[in-house]
Amino acid sequence: MPPTSREIINSAILDAINEAGAVGMLVQSSPAHPRVYLVAQNGYQSSLWVYCWTLTHGGRKTLPDEYRIQMTSVNSPLPVNTGGNTILLGFEPNRRVFAGFDLARHQVFTGRSPSVQVSLSTLNESLQHGLAFQTKSNNEIAIGIRSDMLLFYCEHASELHNLGEDSTYFDTVNRAVKVQSIEESVILSYPRQRQLVIHETARWSRSSTFKKQVLNAYDYRCAVTRRQLKLVDAAHILPVKAGEQSIDNVRNGIALSPTYHRAFDNGLIFLDDNMVMRLNQSTAEDLYRLGLDSGIESFTANLGRIHLPYNPEQQPDPYFIHLANKYRGLG
Repeated sequence: MPPTSREIINSAILDAINEAGAVGMLVQSSPAHPRVYLVAQNGYQSSLWVYCWTLTHGGRKTLPDEYRIQMTSVNSPLPVNTGGNTILLGFEPNRRVFAGFDLARHQVFTGRSPSVQVSLSTLNESLQHGLAFQTKSNNEIAIGIRSDMLLFYCEHASELHNLGEDSTYFDTVNRAVKVQSIEESVILSYPRQRQLVIHETARWSRSSTFKKQVLNAYDYRCAVTRRQLKLVDAAHILPVKAGEQSIDNVRNGIALSPTYHRAFDNGLIFLDDNMVMRLNQSTAEDLYRLGLDSGIESFTANLGRIHLPYNPEQQPDPYFIHLANKYRGLG
């Protein structure tokens, strides 16, 4: 496989940042390594340095599953970002998946163009679970990373690559990645920092899996407007803050563009049992009284029967619609 162009890799990284709900901007691309990005999320900005090469087949017939990066055009030791995160990646363009390597192990090297390996099976597994771990013969952990989990990896790369130091901790984090149940007593048995990593891993994995399931079901189209444009969110029908009855299941999800997502969460619009998105007249009247109704005619013009997934088993469950409307005081 020939090297992927710098522009394609840069676009893949920016898309991955956006998938996580953040905003990324390339602020330095010359020299080729590292790429320097500015990442804005939840009112905060941080800088991110990325070393990234194309993942290609290792070339050894005895290891058909081996893929690798060739670290060209860099000198040892690799400069690192003292004011933010630095990560070492490979990118496989056919699957649009990343591999993360332990920067601490590869920051200093001898010789020219060292290579770092990961298995194809690890990359494929990450497409299913978001993250996948491979313990190599030298005890290094290589990590397959689905694009929507890249920002999480950036924030926790050091902890994730050190999982091999404790096999029990490794297994617990792996269970969190696969959204498997973990007893709270097990989590509490770890130091505070490790508890945070387990909780964050589980939270990101649940959110990421839910988002992928919902957006795939709706063909990445807003259920109201039918538009794609990479501007579609996965919204919970019964919101998470409603408590334990709200679950991360595709049938408790609906794909909405950001404006309709906010309107849905704030009760300006609601979904009825006939899969029709309607205007909440009570909330609309409040906007009229406050003089904040400008644009409501064009906004409501798209309302009506929603665009549904083709698979009935992925369509909204009336049970969650009923609970959501009751939760929002809509009867």
